[in-house]
Amino acid sequence: MRISRRGFVAGAAAGVVAGAGLPWRAMAEMTMGEARLTVVSDGNLMLPGSFIFEGLPAAEVAAIVEPLGVSTESLEPPCNVTLLRLGDRVVLFDVGAGPDFMPSAGELAGNLEAAGVTPAEVTDVIFTHAHPDHIWGLLDDFDEPLFPDARYMMGRGEWDYWWNPETVDTIGAERQAFAVGAKRRMEAIEDRVEFFDDADEVLPGVAAVACVGHTPGHMGFEIRQGSESVMVVGDAIGNHHVAFARPGWAVNSDQAPEVGAATRVALMDRLASEQMVMVGFHLPGGIGRAEKAGEGYRWVAM
Repeated sequence: MRISRRGFVAGAAAGVVAGAGLPWRAMAEMTMGEARLTVVSDGNLMLPGSFIFEGLPAAEVAAIVEPLGVSTESLEPPCNVTLLRLGDRVVLFDVGAGPDFMPSAGELAGNLEAAGVTPAEVTDVIFTHAHPDHIWGLLDDFDEPLFPDARYMMGRGEWDYWWNPETVDTIGAERQAFAVGAKRRMEAIEDRVEFFDDADEVLPGVAAVACVGHTPGHMGFEIRQGSESVMVVGDAIGNHHVAFARPGWAVNSDQAPEVGAATRVALMDRLASEQMVMVGFHLPGGIGRAEKAGEGYRWVAM
C-alpha cells in the first residue's frame, strides 16, 4: 500500500481547470494493488458549532477541540469525495453538494477535472447517503445528471427512506429541505439506479457495510485488494474531534443520535483494532487511521 499527498497551487492548476475559477485543493492519494484512490475536494461546509456540540458537556468538548484548533462556535469541515480507479472503472463515492447548498462547497467538477477525470468518464456513482453535501451535486445546470454515462447505486434502505412521501413531514423542520432536495435528485436517476444491501458486493472487491444512524440507510464501503483493505466511512465518523475522542456520545448531526453512536463505537473499534485505513468525507486530509488514545481514539492523517 502506497500513500502520497500532493498539493497543487491555484496557479499551477489554472491550465487544467481553465475557466473554472476554482482552487485545486491539497489531495491525498493511495494505491492498493490495482486500485488507486484519490481524495477530491468539494470545498467545505460552514456550520454553527451547535450542529454537533449542542447538548454535549461544554467543558469536555472544549478540552477535546481546543488543542486541535477547532472552534466550538463555528465549524468548517472539509468535503472529501472518494475517487476510485480500478481497471476500466472510474468510481465516485458521493457527488458533493453542487452549487445550490453552500457557497463554500460545490467544487467537485473542477477539482475532478484537475485530477484528470471528466464527468463523462465516470462509470459508477455509489452513494453513502442522501444528505445535501453528498447528493446535491448530482445534477448539472440543466437538471440533467452530471455524470451522463454512470451507473448509480444506493443502499435499498436509504433510497426507500428519502423516496417515502412521509419523510418530508417527519424529518423535522430544519431538515425538510434535505428531503425535498434528495427526492428531486433521486427522481432524475429513478430509471437508472441499482440497489444493494449490507454486505453486498457492489463492485468486484467493493463491499457495502451498513453504518446506520447518521441517516436510516447510511452505508460505508470496504475496498479490498488481496490482504489490504480501506474503508470509505462517509459520515458514520463525521469529524476528527469528538467522534474520535468520545465515539459513544450521541450527537446532533446524526438523524438517530443513539443509533449513530452505537454504529460509531463498533466501527471505530474495528478500524483501530485492524489498523484499517479509512477515507472520511469530513476528516482533514481525507485518508488516515484511528489510533487508540485514552478512553477514546485519535485521527491520524496519512
